[in-house]
Amino acid sequence: MTQPTDNSRASLLDAALTAAERGWHVFPLRPGTKRPALHGEAACPGTGSCAGGHRKWEQRATTDPDRIRATWSHGAFNVGIATGPSGLLVVDLDMPKNQDNSNEGTPDGVATFGALCERTGHTVPDTYRTRTASGGTHLYFTAPAGVRLTNTAGTLAPLVDTRAWGGYVVAAGSITPAGPYEALSGPVAAPLPLWLQSILRPAPKAPQAPSVAVAGQSRRYADVALAAEANNVRAAQPGLREAALFRAARALGRFVAWGDLPRHVVENALQEAGEATGLTVAECRSTLRSALDWSIAHNQQRKGAA
Repeated sequence: MTQPTDNSRASLLDAALTAAERGWHVFPLRPGTKRPALHGEAACPGTGSCAGGHRKWEQRATTDPDRIRATWSHGAFNVGIATGPSGLLVVDLDMPKNQDNSNEGTPDGVATFGALCERTGHTVPDTYRTRTASGGTHLYFTAPAGVRLTNTAGTLAPLVDTRAWGGYVVAAGSITPAGPYEALSGPVAAPLPLWLQSILRPAPKAPQAPSVAVAGQSRRYADVALAAEANNVRAAQPGLREAALFRAARALGRFVAWGDLPRHVVENALQEAGEATGLTVAECRSTLRSALDWSIAHNQQRKGAA
């Protein structure tokens, strides 16, 4: 078991400065943990950086080496990277939470993300990555300009989360009782691949449904959504086609779960659209099956229902 001591303060300071040199905004985490060391709103003194109102860790994260040295002079703080201000999106490939071996044999995030890449016709992206204390992996990407991505949990695949605006990750060099966070490759974070961006980009909000839904209106809206998503698949550019098919199936699965569209109608429409772009029959079927299964399982109850 590795415990941080005062002797590790210099190496943790170096980790914070190294991240800041890359343009990543850092803030202190409590020694040996993943929890922010900064005060919360209830304990805010209203002075210093909070003189104009309480500032959360995302707002107080910095690349200023003088501020970083001043902070780490007070203790062996682990290093948090605020992903949003840093212009990062980090893909978190987690490990199964194993309790009494109940999850033995469950694929980890590396496996499920690899399967997603294979299913969408892409290789696992080559980018800066770290090993987490639990044995998982963080993949660092530079976020696209003009697109504000937020955190997700399981959107890409089981045990695959992302951290962007509103989130943070623990930097390489940090130490916890479970072990250290270690860099596994060079310092360069690759741009977020377009096919991943197309899955993660928030979908436009659907029009607010009336409080008392009429079955006919609901089905008409579902029909319109089906036609729109099929057109989106047909219009997808090379390299983004399977990701577009994946997103369309995720979006339409809710209507299947709610009884507004039969599953075979959605599958047939999207299969035809996918094949029209040049995807193979097998590629379309595999993508549709996994995306619809996930969406139906996560939309068993219509929003707003008791």
